[in-house]
Amino acid sequence: MDITLSQCFIAVDDHDRAIPFYRDVLGLEVRGDVGFGDMRWVTVGSPAQPDVAIVLEPPLADPNATPADRQAVADLMAKGLLRGVIFATQDCDAAFERIREAGGEVVQEPTDQHYGVRDCAFRDPAGNVLRFTQPLGTEDA
Repeated sequence: MDITLSQCFIAVDDHDRAIPFYRDVLGLEVRGDVGFGDMRWVTVGSPAQPDVAIVLEPPLADPNATPADRQAVADLMAKGLLRGVIFATQDCDAAFERIREAGGEVVQEPTDQHYGVRDCAFRDPAGNVLRFTQPLGTEDA
C-alpha cells in the first residue's frame, strides 16, 4: 500500500488571529479560505511541501455536535489541551528566535531531547502547542 499524508487539522477559535500567525510568523502560504454558514476553514501549507495541507478549522466542526460537546471542546482549547502539529526544521534555534521575536508564546526553549531531536514549542493564538524539531547531529557547522 502506498499512502502519504495529505491534510491535517488544527482547531482555531479565531481565523483572523490565526492567519497572520501561520502566514507571517511561520511563513506558510494560505491556499484556501472557505466558509459555510458560520464556520470557516482556512488551508495553509509550506511552500516546500505543496502536497501537504494544514486546515485551520473551527473547534468541533461537526454540525451535529451538541452545545455541551462544543463547550467541552472550547474548554479544552482554552486550556491548550488540544493537539497541534510538529514541524521539522534544519535549525531549531533560528526558528525559535524568529518565532519568539515575532511575538510567539514560548512553551519550551530549544532543548536536546533524549529521543534524538532538538526541539522547541510555542502556542498558536488559539492555544495549540506547535513543536519545531531538528534531528540531533544535523546542526549547521
